[in-house]
Amino acid sequence: MLKIGILGAGHLGKIHLRLLKESTKYELVGFFDPYEPNAIQVAKDFGYTRFETIADLIAAVDVVDIVTPTVNHFDCAVQAIEAGKHIFVEKPIATTLEQAEAIIALAEKHQVKGQVGHVERFNPAFKSVKDKIQNPMFIETHRLAEFNPRGTDVPVVLDLMIHDIDAILSVVDSEVIAIHASGTSVISDSPDICNARLEFANGCVANITSSRISMKNMRKSRFFQKDAYISVDYLDKISEVVKMKDAPEVPGDFDLILQNAEGVKKQIYYDNPKVEPNNAILDELETFADAINNNTTPVVTLQQATKALKVAYQIIESYTK
Repeated sequence: MLKIGILGAGHLGKIHLRLLKESTKYELVGFFDPYEPNAIQVAKDFGYTRFETIADLIAAVDVVDIVTPTVNHFDCAVQAIEAGKHIFVEKPIATTLEQAEAIIALAEKHQVKGQVGHVERFNPAFKSVKDKIQNPMFIETHRLAEFNPRGTDVPVVLDLMIHDIDAILSVVDSEVIAIHASGTSVISDSPDICNARLEFANGCVANITSSRISMKNMRKSRFFQKDAYISVDYLDKISEVVKMKDAPEVPGDFDLILQNAEGVKKQIYYDNPKVEPNNAILDELETFADAINNNTTPVVTLQQATKALKVAYQIIESYTK
């Protein structure tokens, strides 16, 4: 099994520690957290091995799981890669594009693999329909969250919206050619609400809304394509596929038939896939182990995460002009 260690034992770091302890593909060696009171408490409460320095942890493992605040991603990744270790790093990959590109170059130089924690790619609702999303021409997403001080050190685009940016880029095989966005700060120093319109070279348009000061949580996406409508509820783990086909000459009593102005008749039917329950965080970590062991491409590559970060910063630039 691959030996893995975690940098950062905050809210998400504790989740990673618990899941990796249960994993059949990793041996959890321990963790490092620079905040000594928290590190001592985590080691005491859960029995995980605490390392005194980052260097000591990196030297003891094959894979470094970086679950620190975003501002520390780059320095941690550099230290791990230069030691020849594979890295799993939480989203966003880094604070700046320059840092992200440097991580890519360094990983290629040292021939190590990297994956980024865009966890919605592993959401069972999204996984159940991803192969059915083919050439969507209009996409609408809403990611709304109740206020939580954790994460407000960055704009809502980097905190929440980047999940949807990455998911959209994974299903739209075209380049972004135009972005129009607006963002508003309500309680934080950086925008808490943002709406962005992405226009792609193939004609697809994506309308993305994110807020971290909503009265209720919502994480939904809708994909519209020729003869099909696909919805994904990331929060409730539900997906829906509605399709159209030529209506039969003699419709059944319960067939839903639509007729346009030209007299063309279409039948509406449901083609809902089975949503297989899973733990998305454990899945993303274990697929990275598979990529290392089998020498295959990780599901969310450093390059893909950098592309999502680039679009995120283009959105920020659009609303700050």
